Amino acid sequence: MLDTLPLLKQIPFPLIKRKNVTILQINLGYRCNQQCLHCHVNAGPKRTEEMSHEVLLQILDFIEHNKIEVVDLTGGAPEMHPDFLFLIKTLDSMNVKVIDRCNLTILNEEGYQSLAMDLAHNNVEVIASMPCYMEENVNKQRGDGVFMRSIDALHQLNKLGYGQKDSQLILNLVYNPQGASLSPDQYSLERDYKKFLLKQFDIVFNQLFTITNVPVKRFGSMLISNNEFMPYMDLLQSVHHNDNLESLMCRYQLSIDWQGYIYDCDFNQMLDLPLKKQAEKLHISQLNMKDVDNKEIIVAGHCYACTAGKGSSCGGALMA
Repeated sequence: MLDTLPLLKQIPFPLIKRKNVTILQINLGYRCNQQCLHCHVNAGPKRTEEMSHEVLLQILDFIEHNKIEVVDLTGGAPEMHPDFLFLIKTLDSMNVKVIDRCNLTILNEEGYQSLAMDLAHNNVEVIASMPCYMEENVNKQRGDGVFMRSIDALHQLNKLGYGQKDSQLILNLVYNPQGASLSPDQYSLERDYKKFLLKQFDIVFNQLFTITNVPVKRFGSMLISNNEFMPYMDLLQSVHHNDNLESLMCRYQLSIDWQGYIYDCDFNQMLDLPLKKQAEKLHISQLNMKDVDNKEIIVAGHCYACTAGKGSSCGGALMA
């Protein structure tokens, strides 16, 4: 795996500071039933890293004693964590909004057949990876057969009420570019997705989020191997917009790794860039909001993926 960090550190990015944290994005581990080309986590079936029950309890204690409004669960496939059901039930009982970043195919894996119902019963918002509405493109990026397995999973979710009109169960889809390019306009693409998926498969959903591929881990290594890394960085910088700086996700959320250590964002976590001006990595068990609120965020060249064009975040484009 080629390391992009030395190159990214050479690319300056504007100074930004965090506002007040209301969202925790928690990486439960790197194990995944898929191994996608665009994955910035380098997740896969053979990964064994997994959050301990002790750390989960420390996170729940932190949430209870601070004004955390949203918990965003990611991985790998977060649903493969043995405490996943315990976690979403506990958070629902605490009236904390829970987001599950789902790859869809996990819903029809052996041993996970009740997962969709568990998500619905615990009021979990699903943000599901669907990098294209065309079968060929999805299978190319995520593996043979993934598209139709994803369609089957979307049918499961729709039957439970996800994405349906007047339902409280939210189903959003995520588009990623196929390679070293920017996403199309999010709202135009959303119309195309909705029209095609409804007509061809009778599938409905709430919103489409376009997310720019960040040049770290597996995707970054692929760019270097193909001599596309610097041209991609040049592209991102050429369409940078300062207006996007105000809405960057790192200004309102923290990222927690599977060991319980704190980072400014999921991408910094993958680059092993801890919080700025900390002598050592800060653990959730030691975290005080004064350590992070209104503090400077560590940045490097990869941050341009979030400010390029109309912007990119875990909630899609930043500008209309």
